[in-house]
Amino acid sequence: MTSSEASKTWLSQDAYDRLQAELDELIAARPEIAAEINARREEGDLRENGGYHAAREEQGKQEGRILYLKEFLRNAEVGDTPTADKVTPGMVVTIYFDDDKSDTEKFLLGSREIASTTDLTVYSPESALGKAILGAATGQTVTYTAPSGADIKVTVVEFSPFGG
Repeated sequence: MTSSEASKTWLSQDAYDRLQAELDELIAARPEIAAEINARREEGDLRENGGYHAAREEQGKQEGRILYLKEFLRNAEVGDTPTADKVTPGMVVTIYFDDDKSDTEKFLLGSREIASTTDLTVYSPESALGKAILGAATGQTVTYTAPSGADIKVTVVEFSPFGG
């Protein structure tokens, strides 16, 4: 697995379409925000005009989200994840903790943008757990350091491509 394959974000068509629709709505709302800013500007002194500053702040948030979504969607791979013999982004992974086979967790390794399309917990490939299991095979045990500073040992039970 190359580093570019590991860093790809795989999205189902449904997730891609949802994010594209959000982007389209944000772009379509640009004139409304601009009109709001102009209306507030005409109210008078800008130093003490809370409505004007709030509208400008909202515009900044929307523009940031637009830029993020454009870049995210431009770099996303849409469709089914390729089948693999090692854990890659876009996989549903089951692990168990330490040596306790009854302490399991099943989650999706992928972008948090996918979270609204599934009931599974989603871990980013850039998270401590995600980095540790990337490239792991079934039955392989890895150790990672949690944000709390504790070393945690997990074993990959199984994994399969995310269906959507």
